[in-house]
Amino acid sequence: MSPRTTPPFRGDHVGSLLRPPALLDARKRFATGEITAQELRTTEDQAITDVVAMQEEIGLSSATDGEFRRGSWHMDFLYQLGGITRNDESELTVRFHNTEGDLEFTTPEMRVSGPIRLGRTIFGDDFTALAERTTTATPKITLPSPGMVEYRSGRAAIDENVYPDLDTFRADLGAAYAAEIRALGELGCRYLQLDDTSLAYLNDPEQRARFAARGGEPRTQHLRTIELMNAALAGRPEGMSVTTHMCRGNYRSSWAAEGSYDFVAEALFGELDVQGFFLEFDDERSGGFEPLRFVPKDKVVVLGLVTTKSGELEAKDDLKRRIEEATRYIDIDQLCLSPQCGFASTQEGNALTVEQQVAKLRLVTETAREVWE
Repeated sequence: MSPRTTPPFRGDHVGSLLRPPALLDARKRFATGEITAQELRTTEDQAITDVVAMQEEIGLSSATDGEFRRGSWHMDFLYQLGGITRNDESELTVRFHNTEGDLEFTTPEMRVSGPIRLGRTIFGDDFTALAERTTTATPKITLPSPGMVEYRSGRAAIDENVYPDLDTFRADLGAAYAAEIRALGELGCRYLQLDDTSLAYLNDPEQRARFAARGGEPRTQHLRTIELMNAALAGRPEGMSVTTHMCRGNYRSSWAAEGSYDFVAEALFGELDVQGFFLEFDDERSGGFEPLRFVPKDKVVVLGLVTTKSGELEAKDDLKRRIEEATRYIDIDQLCLSPQCGFASTQEGNALTVEQQVAKLRLVTETAREVWE
């Protein structure tokens, strides 16, 4: 066993981090017109400088900007693609669950009202600003997977006058993503992560039924998503490591789906052209490690054993025992460790403190060193 010099790293993390109070306040003031866009970006810059320093201080080999410039992990990107608009006349409601009950997240529906295209590099400036602030860690940029567009909107939200058939829609979407990824590579990005909830949601029979009600085909949607992601990655530059993170929902310490990765595992691990998979395994709703038997020898799994949904710190020995349990199905040299999700997929964040967040990230790096180095 040995440390890894290319992503994903033995001790890694998904990406989003709790927003500091000063940043949340600046966002509110910007929304009401009290400060300018430049003043908001200055506040973001300082917060990102601080959070990158934190990641490097605790020994992480990758650093993100915490997604501090986003209100949502996916919509801040998707709404900047040409052809995608907000449909304020219709709302999407997602029911989330937690240990105390349920809560609902309501947002305007997304609509594909024109040809999908990339007008400019969407996260280019964000990546450059992140890279300028890293010294010892590899800067990582996270993008929502292209599979999120069809899964979230459904066929009814894709204008049939623009896209009479979904094959053309998927081809345009894949091409737009490929252009973004190539541009990020030209800026020096060597660690890219595509976040996709659909590949995890489809393991849940209830979620498959909901997708079918929106006009989708749940039995094969994961295959279409894998094809679309591969098309987006086909022209990535040599030397760029790509991972994907698949979670079952993450909003204010709540989740939307459950179930093991069995439904998608064989196709997912065998056909998706990425170097590594960030997988949730923090509690019983995530299922067991059995699907890892399908992972090829040249791919890596990052075990999400440390929960981001509560501040209670896991025991290091428990993490080591679970890593050992996973080796019944996959070689330990193909494994890494991380939290199971981001700490703040939306700007509201999960129900824990910044200090608890740091303690969990430090636990990941310390445990990884003891297991693999």
